[in-house]
Amino acid sequence: MSITTLTATPQQVPHVSECGSTPVPVLERTEAERRAGLLKALADPVRLQLLSIISASPDRESCVCDMTEAVQVSQPTVSHHLKTLVDAGILTRERRGSWAWFRLEPLALEDIRQFLA
Repeated sequence: MSITTLTATPQQVPHVSECGSTPVPVLERTEAERRAGLLKALADPVRLQLLSIISASPDRESCVCDMTEAVQVSQPTVSHHLKTLVDAGILTRERRGSWAWFRLEPLALEDIRQFLA
């Protein structure tokens, strides 16, 4: 048996045994890393709470001032989690006066839904 390196293009899984399984396309490494980043951003209880607040709010947006007390962690911790979600492209941030408002990014959510289906 030889060892091969995965490239950025889809490859066929080599037959390792005589079990008769059909080769399937392999997810490109860069796409796997992108998807893992999205899932990693979601994989935190506080972040999931924040997303639930935003998704239940009118227009699917919420002010940071309304989220801190609800999740019962400090404001800097809430800001850290929101930044992680913004950096992942799951939320967008808009400054309104002295407050930051966060909105769900529908294309990112649809992307996550599709690759989990």
